[in-house]
Amino acid sequence: LWLHWKAFVLCRLRELEDLEKKDFKKFRHKLSDFRYEGVKRKIPRGKLENADEMDVASLLIEFYGEDTARQSIAWPLLRQRVGDPGPPTTLASRCPSFLSPLYKEHIREKYQLIEERNNQVGECVELNTRYTKLLIVKEHRDQKERKHEIRAKGKEHAAIMAKRASSTKLETLFDASGNRQTPLRTIVLQGDAGIGKTMLAKKLMVDWAFGKLYPGRFDYIFYINSREMNCISERRSVTDLILNNCPDRNAPIKDILVNPEKLLFIIDGFEVFKFSFDQQESSLCTDPCQTKPVEIILSSLLRKTILPKSYLIITTRPTALDKLRQCLKFPHIATILGFSEDDRKEYFHKFFANDIQEKQALDFVRENEMLFTMCFAPIVCWILCTVMKQQMESGEDLAKSSKTTTSVYMLFLSSLLDNHSNSKESVHTDLKKLCSLAADGILNNKILFEEEDAKKHGLDGSDVQSLFLTKNIFQKDIGFESVYSFIHLSFQEFFAALFYVLVEDKERGCDSVTLKKDVNEILKNYGKSRDNSFTLTVRFLFGLLNKERMNHTEKIFGCKISPEIKQNLLKWFGSVAKRSCGLTFKSLQEKRFQLELLHCLYEIQEEEFVKSAMDHFQEIDLSNNHFTKIDHMVLSFCIKNCRNEQSLSLNDCTFGLEDMGLHITTSVSCSLGCCRLTSACCEDLASALKTNQSLKELDLSGNKLGETGIKLLCKGLKHQNCHVQKLGLRGRSLTSPSLGDLASVLTKNQSLTELDLSYSKWGDLGVKLLYKALKHPNCKLQKIKLECCLLTAACCDDLASVLGTNQTLTELDLRNNELRDSGVKHLWQAGRLARPDHCPLCPHRLSNCYSTGVCCGALSAALSESQSLRELDMCYNQLGDAGMKLLCDGLRQPDCRLQKLWLTGCGLTPACCEDLSVVITTNQSLTELNINHDALGDSGMKRLRDGLKSASCKLQPLLVMQRAIMAMKTTMVMKTIVAMKTTILKIISDYVSRISL
Repeated sequence: LWLHWKAFVLCRLRELEDLEKKDFKKFRHKLSDFRYEGVKRKIPRGKLENADEMDVASLLIEFYGEDTARQSIAWPLLRQRVGDPGPPTTLASRCPSFLSPLYKEHIREKYQLIEERNNQVGECVELNTRYTKLLIVKEHRDQKERKHEIRAKGKEHAAIMAKRASSTKLETLFDASGNRQTPLRTIVLQGDAGIGKTMLAKKLMVDWAFGKLYPGRFDYIFYINSREMNCISERRSVTDLILNNCPDRNAPIKDILVNPEKLLFIIDGFEVFKFSFDQQESSLCTDPCQTKPVEIILSSLLRKTILPKSYLIITTRPTALDKLRQCLKFPHIATILGFSEDDRKEYFHKFFANDIQEKQALDFVRENEMLFTMCFAPIVCWILCTVMKQQMESGEDLAKSSKTTTSVYMLFLSSLLDNHSNSKESVHTDLKKLCSLAADGILNNKILFEEEDAKKHGLDGSDVQSLFLTKNIFQKDIGFESVYSFIHLSFQEFFAALFYVLVEDKERGCDSVTLKKDVNEILKNYGKSRDNSFTLTVRFLFGLLNKERMNHTEKIFGCKISPEIKQNLLKWFGSVAKRSCGLTFKSLQEKRFQLELLHCLYEIQEEEFVKSAMDHFQEIDLSNNHFTKIDHMVLSFCIKNCRNEQSLSLNDCTFGLEDMGLHITTSVSCSLGCCRLTSACCEDLASALKTNQSLKELDLSGNKLGETGIKLLCKGLKHQNCHVQKLGLRGRSLTSPSLGDLASVLTKNQSLTELDLSYSKWGDLGVKLLYKALKHPNCKLQKIKLECCLLTAACCDDLASVLGTNQTLTELDLRNNELRDSGVKHLWQAGRLARPDHCPLCPHRLSNCYSTGVCCGALSAALSESQSLRELDMCYNQLGDAGMKLLCDGLRQPDCRLQKLWLTGCGLTPACCEDLSVVITTNQSLTELNINHDALGDSGMKRLRDGLKSASCKLQPLLVMQRAIMAMKTTMVMKTIVAMKTTILKIISDYVSRISL
């Protein structure tokens, strides 16, 4: 402030020094007799008698203030006594070195007061009374997929907030960071719609003008509005853009540009630019005074061909980030996260002058998790505070407010119309016109409307139009033109949805004649685009068809909503849900589309409608998604309203809430693998297990549930109402004490038939803790997977004991354990001895168990006797040709019923192919043989070909890796294919082979 005051005084001094000595004396004498209206005191004559020019300038500021001294006292007096020295606004050119303080004064006047959209005429608030600190993360965020603004808010906010605890301050925005050792010159501030980008830019301008931000770093900061730039068709220069910011177009532009490193340009709203910015480097300009099309001027600024030493801040939505990156040179990207919880409290404190109202509003929003989550976005915070303030002042109960986005916008809409409207008739008429304009813009991807667009839809400056459209005045040639936009894109989407649901009213003559009203058109575009172009509009379509909101619309606005559209939406929902569920492979985009469909159902908040819609979802697969609190509540709401038994897959998801019990209350199958769940969710899961008797499959693999969590879960699994048949607990959740809890489940829950404990690290001790339960007569397990559990041959005694007593167990998966030959032989022999009725239980999945051909004798004996063994996996064990010969002896026996045999990577050579050929021709049950990874060569394949030619060969796919036949001649490959006749030869890569297993 001192620097500013001193500069102003010096500038006044320069003006006074321009006077002749006698004129200055007359001016000083006149000033001693002057009394300005509204100011109680005048400058004492004694202080003026011997005052020089510096003293007089200081006294003017001291007694009358800066503005009054300049505009109302000094200049009228100078005109009277001295003659007209010229208007004050042109003195900048006479005092170029002091233009910066004058410019800052202009910026303060322009930006420190803001008008809120629901203000009465003349009402405004100070920016600082509304602005609340925003969380900014100063780092690159590589977003490959574009997300819709509203839907992406919670997800982006929760994901980044979880990783970062601190935020970047505006003061350090340009400081070097990371691998950048030099100060940053180009900063991109990305954030979703309504996150506060524009308010932040204006706050930056105001703080700089008051000397609070970047003191001494920037002489000038210029604000460039992207929407205004879109409307300029004439050629412009950078100097024109600068002068548009100045209070005086005669400002000394050369003095401003003399230190380009002291200039900062803020380009606000890059995403709304209609320009392509794909110009060649040669078409750009380097002279700030050169006039060219606005697109080229802006592109030159962005690419630093003009004023390369200047600084840039660009605000944008994430959807335009890829396009922006192509225009910039060495940008640094920072993300605006919105409000933290403490910042939301501060916003409420600033908004409500009444402490009681503040507490009431904040408590209400806190109780509603969805609303409180939505409040991370400043625009949502503002809408909610505005609505709640209006309700409280009218004596209404806040609890009556619904928690959907649609209801919030409806309440805000009615609040504005109540304050500004005259009659329902005018509201009805103007609202439909506004809706028509909005829908036209949404369909044509247009957010800026010219006067002709407004007239085409019958808008003529009505009250409704002024409430929801912002009027921007832009210079055109020697005149001006007006351009309109909605106060926020989400409002345009809301009115577009309203356009499609309002009943036609020909009598009033207010329906759009320029746009066909067919809700199927927007639904069709929404289904096709999948780029989130119509996401919020379709959400609003569902939300507006809630019965209570339909009645509210008619009562408050005098507008009827067509009930027939609800059936159209239900029919459309059913078709897209069935199509999505019918896909064999679902991309991440498709899974997010499924989640978006659930958001639509959440908006309508009608249980019968939601139940009818959810009947079309037989399978809900939302894997690999991050769930915000809003997403979580949406999913819970929809699952709660399922009448049928759905399969729910949420693998590798993260959640904003730990309440997972709601997700399995009606599901028949629920997969929550690798969802970062902890013990906090297990009480809810246990409760759901006790109540949902339809649940048959539950997968909690890859979660760190801990001993406490497993104990709670086991209580639910032991409950008499729990009928879970398949349970997955792969990973490291199970410790030794947890195995004791699980063992008690095996003896009490007789519904449990499949258990997957793979990738646990408890080793042989785990088997010892489980084997008593596995031998218990109440244990009805049929399949158990213990893959990669650090087991050794030492545990095989216990496993053999299980094989000898458990009469229901049919499958034992022991892959990737170091059992070696002794362990494998022991298990197979135990299986044979335990089941003398020709149905021995043998572990059929033993790949990579460090065994060799030594164990093949036991395997062969079991194969020759077992009529129940259908599959055998011995991949990646070094059996060799000798071991293969023993296996073939068992495979040739008439009692062998093996259908699938996997021998990938077993060290086979052409020497074993003679025995394999005999097996192919004699074994009538073997339909699949995998000898991938083994180099059989021409001679080996020739022997196999002889077997494949046999009419008795029942083999279907023969899996052979490419490397296995590299040495084969093309003619041999072709002869083999011909010899197989109906048999399929599949040549696949090692990777695909692993997937097939």
